[in-house]
Amino acid sequence: MKLSARNVLKGRVKSLVPGAVNCEVTLELPGGIEIVSVITKASSEALGLKQGAEAFAVVKASNVMIGVE
Repeated sequence: MKLSARNVLKGRVKSLVPGAVNCEVTLELPGGIEIVSVITKASSEALGLKQGAEAFAVVKASNVMIGVE
């Protein structure tokens, strides 16, 4: 897999919460950190995502915002 994104995080699918259109995917990264993504249900099916399967979170963003109260 070759991507232009520099932030590729390898993990395992911890949970899938399918909805009518979208699917919430939680990946557990090494060290127990979790990252959550919402993708289309069609994409989750096309990727064959299942609990415990290895997957990658690919982060591509032009901006990262930080806020404080």
